[in-house]
Amino acid sequence: MKSRFVCQNCGAYSPKWLGRCPNCGAYNSMVEEVIEKTETKIKNVKPVILSEVPYENYQRRSVGINEMDRVLGGGLVPGSLILLGGDPGIGKSTLMLQISDFVSNNDGKVFYVSGEESSSQIKLRAERLSAQVDTINILAETELDTILNVAEEVKPDLMVIDSIQTVYKSNISSAPGSVAQVRECGGDIMRFAKTHNVTTVIIGHVTKFGVIAGPKTLEHIVDTVLYFEGDREGQYRILRAIKNRFGATNELGVFEMTGSGLKEVINPSSIFISDVVAPGAVIVSVIEGSRPFLVEVQALTSPTFFNYPQRVTTGIDYKRLAMLLAVLERRVGINVYGLDCFVNVAGGIKLSETSSDLGILLAIASSIKNKAVGKGLLAIGEVGLCGEVRPVYGIDVRLKEAEKLGFQMVIAPAKNKLPENFRIRIIQVSEVNEAVSAVFNT
Repeated sequence: MKSRFVCQNCGAYSPKWLGRCPNCGAYNSMVEEVIEKTETKIKNVKPVILSEVPYENYQRRSVGINEMDRVLGGGLVPGSLILLGGDPGIGKSTLMLQISDFVSNNDGKVFYVSGEESSSQIKLRAERLSAQVDTINILAETELDTILNVAEEVKPDLMVIDSIQTVYKSNISSAPGSVAQVRECGGDIMRFAKTHNVTTVIIGHVTKFGVIAGPKTLEHIVDTVLYFEGDREGQYRILRAIKNRFGATNELGVFEMTGSGLKEVINPSSIFISDVVAPGAVIVSVIEGSRPFLVEVQALTSPTFFNYPQRVTTGIDYKRLAMLLAVLERRVGINVYGLDCFVNVAGGIKLSETSSDLGILLAIASSIKNKAVGKGLLAIGEVGLCGEVRPVYGIDVRLKEAEKLGFQMVIAPAKNKLPENFRIRIIQVSEVNEAVSAVFNT
């Protein structure tokens, strides 16, 4: 019987044990996996013409939370397999229990499997969330074959596995949560969901590297991958779709954690911006999926006491900040070399869209000049290395969101064709020095 060693973090293989994974660099992540020989069975199958494949009209089921429905693409699809990842204690079990309560109260049968908590613990949480405890089927079990046998008897419309790290197959010698167990259990759950047309949600924990524990192949076999983000000590949670075979990716939903469970935030832009007018604070516009968000970017600069100035970021890419600082010094003429620079995105959201470049640059310039940009100003635009302000997509929906929230002035790229009938004052600029002059009257 042969064996190999597999990294629990990234799924890389090695013929021998290594103290550090050569692929992802994680220490003590290589575990032994027994390779069992199986006879290959050849199936007698024939291909079909794509035009002859019957069209399936998926009847989505709402989960009762508009933010969740938006991220899913309109609701739950029968037979789909969903992976919900997040840090421990972020609210994954709370969210799924609330969804289970809504589905069970709307002519749906729910089968909730917990390998981390007892049935009494789940009942206590359900009572705290005011859930109907007499309509949800609960099973505290970790052996997969037993779980699937019970699920076949229950015939649920929604099955929840909490969590995949605790489920195991008895014919595999590896420990629960290992690469072999997670991969094989995930494959069996996927086959059960497709065969019995059961919508299944798998909950997975996130490692210290920020990825869902277990092999990356688990993300490949599922239909939808959702990440639950946020600070456990904070009030707000962000649900992000990384992969979705039945809807748009990069959709984002915002929730508020309360004593009675998670509540959807109707107007997320209002929680990411504040009424405080201070040097270094600028509002930017980003689009997540099909939805515009207005987010406050804060910058703080101070003289450095080290040979190399500090560059600290929260919510934006460190390399993007270094590029913007170089553009600010070379193209605008503002000295930043002898200054420590700290940039933070308020509300815990992460900015990956380049349309926030101009706002970040103006926030840094505002901090250096110690002059506030003024209330009601929105900055939109991507910044290039030559100092040009490049156009962005979705300018109309960004302006509509700004107008709805009462903004009076927008700095926008000159190459963007602006829609008509807007009451906001729009200043179009082609270079960053024009934007700095327009904002600070220099």
